[in-house]
Amino acid sequence: MKKTFPLQVPGNADARVIEAVKFEVRKYLKRERRKAIPAGFDQWDFACKVGPDQATAVVTPVIDVFAAIDAVAKAGSPEVHVEAISSPGKRFPASAAAPVATAIVEAPPPPESVS
Repeated sequence: MKKTFPLQVPGNADARVIEAVKFEVRKYLKRERRKAIPAGFDQWDFACKVGPDQATAVVTPVIDVFAAIDAVAKAGSPEVHVEAISSPGKRFPASAAAPVATAIVEAPPPPESVS
């Protein structure tokens, strides 16, 4: 989905227009997630971009798309460009996705007592 949505529509409150944009994006994401996943993959990944127009759209994680739409609207832009391209992906275990560095911390020596 590559689409530029107007954020100001005559006769409609701006807040309702923003909610309608979010609804359409959610509807697209749900539709894509319902599609059959190819063999060898476990989920759909989305490459998303959001910005005031196509030239200035920035890469945004799918979880932050709606916050980015709100940010563009608060900036006063008359329109918002949203791209969401689906591709098959694999899930990785949490331990493989974000390796946690373990460090051994030694306790400081006890303070010397003055007698």
